[in-house]
Order: sequence, then C-alpha cells, then structure tokens
Amino acid sequence: MLRFKRAVLALLGLCGIAAQAGEPSAPASWQNDLAPIAAGDWNYARAAHLLERAGFGGTPAEIAGLVALGPAEAVATLVNFDPSVASGQRPFDESDIHDPGLDPFPPSRPAATEAAKKNGVSLGVKVKAEGPRRLQPVADKFFYWLRASRLEADRVNYWWADRMLRSPQPLQEKLTLFWHGHFATNEDKVRDYRKMLRQLEIFQTQGTGNFRDLLIAVARDPAMLAFLDAGINVKGAPNENFAREIMELFTMGVGNYSEKDIREAARAFTGWNFHNLDFVVNPAQHDDGEKTVLGKNGRFDGIDVIDVILAQPVTAEYISGKLYRYFVREDLSPATRARLGALLRDHKYDISPLLTTLFLSKDFYSTPSMASHIKSPVELVVSTSRKLGLHEVPGIPDFNDITAALGQQLFRPPTVAGWAQGNSWITPGLLIERGNFAREMLFPDVLFVSPDRYAVYPSGDAIKQVHERIIRGVDISTATIPEGKDMGMNADMMAMSNKMVDHDEDFNTRYASYRGWQMAIERVKPLPRQTARLNLSRMVLEQKLATTAEVVDYFGKRFLSVPLPTEERLRFIAFIDGELGTSDVRAASTYMEDSLRVLLHLILSLPEYQLG
Repeated sequence: MLRFKRAVLALLGLCGIAAQAGEPSAPASWQNDLAPIAAGDWNYARAAHLLERAGFGGTPAEIAGLVALGPAEAVATLVNFDPSVASGQRPFDESDIHDPGLDPFPPSRPAATEAAKKNGVSLGVKVKAEGPRRLQPVADKFFYWLRASRLEADRVNYWWADRMLRSPQPLQEKLTLFWHGHFATNEDKVRDYRKMLRQLEIFQTQGTGNFRDLLIAVARDPAMLAFLDAGINVKGAPNENFAREIMELFTMGVGNYSEKDIREAARAFTGWNFHNLDFVVNPAQHDDGEKTVLGKNGRFDGIDVIDVILAQPVTAEYISGKLYRYFVREDLSPATRARLGALLRDHKYDISPLLTTLFLSKDFYSTPSMASHIKSPVELVVSTSRKLGLHEVPGIPDFNDITAALGQQLFRPPTVAGWAQGNSWITPGLLIERGNFAREMLFPDVLFVSPDRYAVYPSGDAIKQVHERIIRGVDISTATIPEGKDMGMNADMMAMSNKMVDHDEDFNTRYASYRGWQMAIERVKPLPRQTARLNLSRMVLEQKLATTAEVVDYFGKRFLSVPLPTEERLRFIAFIDGELGTSDVRAASTYMEDSLRVLLHLILSLPEYQLG
C-alpha cells in the first residue's frame, strides 16, 4: 500500500509539467494572461492540450490536424459549431418501455397500492374484483418501472458515451458533462429516464449558448422540477429546495444571498411543476404577491427572480470561474475571476466568447495549466477509447460499472452539488481500479456477466434467491420468505400456511420486485457487448517503428500528457526487449501483440496517465 500512496503523491506533484519532452515550456509571464497566444507559439503539445481539455483527447492524426490549422482556427473549429446539427450522431434508440398509465408515477410502493385500493386502478392497472393477491399486478408494475427506467438510463449513458467518443464536436459533449455536474440530478430520485434524457438534450443543444436561456430551460425542466420537489412548492407553503440551489450552486455561490432571499425566491417559483414531460404553471398554486429578492421588489415569478440573480456581478464571476476551473486549472486569481466575469457580462452571458478567450489565452497554455487536470472517470474511459482509435465504447468492460467503481456514474451524482472533481478522483484504491480498467480494456474478462441482464442492484441477492426457488417449482409465498426465516416448519404446516397467505394477502412485495425485473429485461433492449477491437501490432507497424525504444516513445507520446519519466522509459524498454527476445520490431512482428498490450497496460497504469 505504501507504494500506491507514493504513486498518489507523485501524481498530485506532476501537475503543471510541460506536455511533451522536447517542447519549450511557456514563459512565466503567460500565467493569468488572457491575451491570445501567437501563431508562432503553436505546436503539437499545445494542440494536444487543447483537444484534451476542450474534448476527450485524440489520436496523433487528429492532433496534427489542429496543429496545421493554427491556434485561432483550431479554437474556432472546436467552439463554433451548430448544436442543432447532429453531425452524423445517432439518436437514442429507445426501448419503448413507458406506458401512459405510469404517469404520474407514485412516490412509493405503498402509495401505488393504496391508490389502487381507493380508486380501483393504479399505474394503468385495473384491480381485479376477487381472487388471491388482487393488487399484485399493481405492485409488479411499480417495480417494473423502477427497474426498467434504471436499465434504460444505463442505455442512455452508453449512447452519450458513444457521442463523447465519436463526435466531431467534442466540446459539445464536454460541456454537456460539465452542465450535468453543475445542474446535478439523479435518476434514482427522478425515476424517469425520459426526463433525464430530455435534460441531457437541453445541455447538448444549449450548453454553448446563452446562460440565461440555459438557466430558464433547466428551471422549467421536468427532471430538475422532480429532483428538487417542485410538486410541494405551493402558495402558502413554499418549498425552498430549488430557490436555495439556484443561488448556492447554480448561479452565485455561498455568502452572496440571505435566508430571506431564499424564502422570497421560493415564493416566486410556487406553482411551477410538470405534467408528464411538459412544464406547467398551476396559477392557483402560485404566490402572485410582492416579493423582495436581493434588494429588488416586485410581484416576481421565477423568470423575474432569475433575471434579478443574473444582474448580480457575482453571478457572472461565479459561472465564468467555475468554467475556468473545469477547463483551465483549479488555481484562479481574484483578478482573473473579475476579468472573466466582466467578459461574460459584456457578452450578455453568451458562453462561446468566454470559451474562445480561455482556449486562446496564454494562461490556458501556461506551465501551471498544462497537465494539471486529473481526468474524471468518464473522461478517463472516453479518452482512452479515443486514443486507442476506437469507434464505439466497448460493452466489455461495462461502461457504467467501470465509471461507478471509479467514483462517477452518469445520471447518479452523489449530491445536488455534483461530483467533487480534482484530487477526489484519486486515492490508492482508486488508482488501482484505474489500472484494472486499463487491463480490462486490453485483456477483456472472459467470465463477464452482463449487469443489464442480471439483478445486481439493491435487493439483487434476494431476487436471485426468489428466482432459484421459483424455478424449482416452489410456490410464491414460500419462495419469497427471506433467507433464514423458512426453517423449523414441516412441509405440511408450511403448505397450509401458504394457502392461507395466498388467499388473504393483497400482494407480495418480494415477488413484485422479482417480477418487476423479469418484465424490465423483457422490454429493455440489451446493451451490445462487444470488446475493444484492438490491433496494437498493426498500429506499431503502420507507424514504421523499427525498435522497441521507438515503440515505448510512441506509446508515451500518444497516451501521456506529460513526458514519460526517464527511469520508467528505460524500464519499459528493458521489459519489452525481454518479452520479445529482441529490440527489432520487424523480427517480432508475428508474435508481439500480447507483449505490446502488457506494455500499454503498464503505461496506462502510471500516475502520469491520470493527467490531462
């Protein structure tokens, strides 16, 4: 463990190293200088840095293409795109799992079954007049949607990851990832993949546009309204959740508002709700009285409050500062923050001019900014796929399982504040997991179990227990007795008891959870489970690399954002020489594939590989 702790410390000390050996480092005067770099200062390392930060990295050919454009055109190519054009991207292929009767989805299983008792119907399921377990189909349907929505959300994550990998407009998806962490919502509470997909599309189409338009769209978005409890924000009893988060996390930051401002703003958002996937305002639930928010008075509604917030100088500084820390580096001086805030206000909150300034600035290419960013789990997986030259995110290993194990599962941020970013991504254990991910990409698991076909989520073991009993022919009541509670009763007594249960109980929750999984995997399309299509031998031969030293140098330059340490370089050369029995690449061309993969696994497991 000491070795890995040292590796973590080494990683945290690597930030700010020049991107590639042989490239001149930036003058110290570039730090905090927002003036654009000159064409003469443009080189491969800086183009690679731009593509890493404004996207998810790229192949040497993609980086060389940016070098040829020069800095101004390279930045323009990345920033100035039409978000309404899909650029060859495939729309999400939905599984058709939603039924109209599911809306409005009840907050709990008891709420679903109580509604069935009261109304004779719930979740689109009519209660049968008589017979055993009259409410069982309702309970089944409740658990079906919980399972199906989660599985479909996992499919959306794969679709989005493929967009990150394949898009000719990588900044669109990189910003979408930023906004997903900024306006964080969680499918576990929203419980409707359709709402999460709709929110994702808002980020994709409006992420580089005007922040006011984006903020209004998010405030009216059913996913956000569901996540922050809009349904209980009503006149006379305002719920402060959204009003608090819009000030604390979305626009201004802690310390720039009062508790009274939150209470008054909450009144302005009363009556805002959703029906199915549509935003609605319920006039009877809206407080139309006069309010005082941040020193301004009026009969404000939600949009009025948003405009009051945007008029605060601190808002532009907060948003531009957060974008700076995401794209440039954590260390942001007060003077630079003020200049960026003024720039965003001068452009009436349009995001693209701010990004153009950042990506062209000398500060962006200064030594403290280069290779100072610890890649998030999603960035790590997608950038690895891009640098390997893949055209789709592999199904083995599972994208959702890998990113979750590394600390970041899409659609499931830990809190409304999103993910902590930065150093939080790295611990000794997580560094090991990152190395394991690299190995699974290069040497796929032959015993892989597809999580979207297997109940590995909460209650998974209980579902497996129920399934194994039922397929043995055990009756439902006996099959759903929890482990350890079905002993001590002889078979005749148990059979008699179960007949009574079958007659008297309205539903069996454990069976409903099991049946819900069955129904979900019937309707949710399975994820494709292809492995990475790799041929490192061909990659090496196409580059006309003659020696193992050239192979090590090529892999280092292709995959690392910092120079390969001399000691590690020599060790890797010695390793591959020993594996191949020669330093002559051509002589080993027919048998070198596995050895090349082991070498690349070692490189991708380095602390240096975690930096971008």
